[in-house]
Amino acid sequence: MLGHRQLTIDDYFAIVRRRVWLVVIPAVLCGIAGFLISLKLPNRYVSSTVVLVEGQRVPDTIVKPVLAGDVNEHLASMKEQILSRTRLEPILQQFNLFNNQGLHIEERIDELTKAIVVDPVQPMAQTRASSLPGFRISVTLDDPRVAQLVCSEISSMFTNENLHSQQEQAETTTIFLDDQVAAAQQRMNLMDAKLATFKQHYVGMLPEQEQTNLNLLTGLNTQLDVVAQALDREQQNKTMWESMLSQQLADWKASLQVTQGGTVINPVTIDDQLKRKQDELAALETKYTDDYPDVKTKKAEIEQLKRRIAAAESAMQSAGVPNPKPTVEPAAPTMSMEPAQVQALRAQIGTAKLSIQEKEKQIQKLQADIHTLQSRVQTTPVVEQQYRELTRDFTTAQADYDNLLHRQSDARMSRDLELRQQGERFRTLDPASLPDRPASPNRPLIAGAGFGGGIALGLGLIMLLELRDKSLRTESDIEMFLKLPTLALVPSIQMDSSSAGRLLFGSGKGNIQAEGA
Repeated sequence: MLGHRQLTIDDYFAIVRRRVWLVVIPAVLCGIAGFLISLKLPNRYVSSTVVLVEGQRVPDTIVKPVLAGDVNEHLASMKEQILSRTRLEPILQQFNLFNNQGLHIEERIDELTKAIVVDPVQPMAQTRASSLPGFRISVTLDDPRVAQLVCSEISSMFTNENLHSQQEQAETTTIFLDDQVAAAQQRMNLMDAKLATFKQHYVGMLPEQEQTNLNLLTGLNTQLDVVAQALDREQQNKTMWESMLSQQLADWKASLQVTQGGTVINPVTIDDQLKRKQDELAALETKYTDDYPDVKTKKAEIEQLKRRIAAAESAMQSAGVPNPKPTVEPAAPTMSMEPAQVQALRAQIGTAKLSIQEKEKQIQKLQADIHTLQSRVQTTPVVEQQYRELTRDFTTAQADYDNLLHRQSDARMSRDLELRQQGERFRTLDPASLPDRPASPNRPLIAGAGFGGGIALGLGLIMLLELRDKSLRTESDIEMFLKLPTLALVPSIQMDSSSAGRLLFGSGKGNIQAEGA
C-alpha cells in the first residue's frame, strides 16, 4: 500500500519480491520484440571520405586569394549547389537509386539528399586556427559498393566545383576590373582635358601662380620707379642742356664779328654773359660736386669768357674806342660752322630726347604689365574656387584609376594562379571507403532498448497496482491505520494456487490478523 506513510528500503524490496514477474515478463517480451523488429530493418552502409582545404602555394602578401571570404560560407554555397536537383538527378539515373520503392523523382532526390552528409572538420584546439582545415563527406545507402561510388562522385563534384568556381570568379573579376579601369581612365582623361583647358584659359591667374604674380608685380613697380627716376633725370639733363645750348648759341652769335667799317657790334655785354655763367655754375654746384662733368664744363666756359673779355678790352684799346664795355650789333647770319661745344650739346639733347622717348615707352609697357598683373591677382580668388573643384575631381578620378589599376593587376595574377591550379583547392585525402559491415540498424541496441522499455513498463504496472492495493502487510501499517498496539503476529500460511494468484495481483486480504486489547 503506497501513499499512507514513508516507505523504507525494505518496503521497496518487499514490493519487488512480490511482483517480480511484472518486471521480468514485459522486459523479456519487449526485448524479443525489439530484436525481431530490427531484423526487419534494412542494412544501411556508410561510405565516407575526407576532403582537405589547401591554401594557395603563393603567399597572400604577393598574390591576393580569389576567395577572400570565409571558407565555411564558400563550402555552404557549394553544398547547396551540388545537392540541388539538377546535380543529383544524374546520380539517381546513373546508379538507379531508390527506384524499387515506388517513389517519385522529388521524393527520390529528397532521400538522396538525406543520405549525403557534409560535416566540416574542426581544427585542433592547440593550433588556434580560424580557417577550415577540411570537411567530411558521408553517404548512407543499402548497397556498400553503391555508397562508395556515390561518395566518390560527390567528393569529385566538390573538388571540380571548387576549381571551376574559383577560375570563373577570377575570370569574372578580371573582366569586371578591365571594364572599370577603362571607364576610370576615360573619366581621368576627361577631367585632365578639362583641367588643361581651364589652365590654358586662365593662364597666369591660377592659385599657384598668385605668389609669382605678386613677386612680378613688386618687381615691375620697382622697375617703374627706377625708370621714372631715370626719366626725370633725363628730362632735367635735357632742360639743362637746352639751356646750355641757348647760352652757347648766344655766345657763339655774340662772338661773330662784322669787320666791315672796322666796328665791333655786340648786343649783349660780355660781363652780362660772364655773370650768367657764374650764376649757372653756382646753381650746378648746389646739386653736384666739382668733379661732375657739367660743373667742369661750366668752369671752362667761364674761363673762356674771361679770356675773351681780356682780348676784347685789348682790341678796343688799340682801336681807340673809349667804351670799356663794347657792344656788338646783331651780325648778319653767316654759314659759319657751329662750334664743337654747340654740336656736342645738340647731340646730347638728341640723345636725351631718344632716351626720354625710350623711358616713356618703358613706363607705358611697365604700367600695362602692372595693370595686367593686378587684374590677374584680383581674378585669382574667383578662379581659385573653380580650379579647386576641377583639381579635386581630377585627383579623385586619378586615385580611383590607380586603385582600380592595382586591383586589376592583383586580379590578373590571381587568375593566372588559378589557371595554373596553384591557388586554394580541395584535395581528397583518402578515397571513399568501402564499408564491410552495416552502420545501421544496431540490433543489440534496439533489443536493449526494447528490454529497457519492458522494465519501465513493468515498474509502471507495479506502481499502479501498489497504489490500488489496500492490504495491511506490516505492523507499522496496523499502528498507522488502527491506532492500536499489536498483540501478536500470525505467521505465513501455505495457500492454494487460487489464493496465491489473488495475492500476486494484490487481491488477497487478511494477510495479517491483529487483536486489540
